[in-house]
Amino acid sequence: MRTVAVLGAGKMGQAIVSGLLRAGWSGGSVIATARSAERAAELRGAYGVAVEPNAAAVRRADVVVVAVKPQDAGSLLEELTGAFDGSAPVVSICAGLPVAFFEKRLPDATPVVRAMPNTPALVDEAMTVLSPGTYADAACLEAVEELFKPLGRTLVVDEKHQDAVTAISGSGPAYFYYLAEAMTEAGVLMGLPRAVASELVTQTALGAARMLRESGDSPVALREAVESPAGTTISAVRQLENHRARSAVTDAIEAARDRAREIADEYA
Repeated sequence: MRTVAVLGAGKMGQAIVSGLLRAGWSGGSVIATARSAERAAELRGAYGVAVEPNAAAVRRADVVVVAVKPQDAGSLLEELTGAFDGSAPVVSICAGLPVAFFEKRLPDATPVVRAMPNTPALVDEAMTVLSPGTYADAACLEAVEELFKPLGRTLVVDEKHQDAVTAISGSGPAYFYYLAEAMTEAGVLMGLPRAVASELVTQTALGAARMLRESGDSPVALREAVESPAGTTISAVRQLENHRARSAVTDAIEAARDRAREIADEYA
């Protein structure tokens, strides 16, 4: 079992820490870093892991996960000049930052993997997409996948697709929560108790997701199976089309992708 250092155990970093522990990794194999003593104490108390300064964590680790905000990544790597020796794979979950950002700032030939997980890692249902850098070989990629498989599902894509991945699955949970919020409010407006509306929406979303995963049918086929001529569902879908909901979703996802590209330009 390798030793993993998670630099910047915020929401996603914490999700990785907790997921590894749930998967059977020992507390001694997981190291976290935190900005404040209060946060460090919180992580130690909740998970029983070591919380160390960034440089000490890097020197002990077989794999380093950079989980800070994109705007903090450059200063972090500058702070850690000399701590990296180029042997430990570095995994970035910094949205928008390309592999080249890290390869330029790390020792020559350091293996780097860009990763985009999402927050359902907290319930072991994450979608994590990996892109290996110049020096990340198959063994390195396998080691990184080992970190994320306990958190849900993994895919490997060329890095050129990562901004689109960020827009769809990285940000995607928020879109579903937005829809769930709107559906719940609609139920309340129609007189349902909020708890009842929330339960209806949550279970419907869960069931629909399982149908998408397990049926093998396309979203179009599944939708059409619910619709019937002159029925309630087709009336609702017609209103979504009248309000250009499909175009709004496309525009929203493209905006997220464009912002990922802007982040790369801002901090590269």
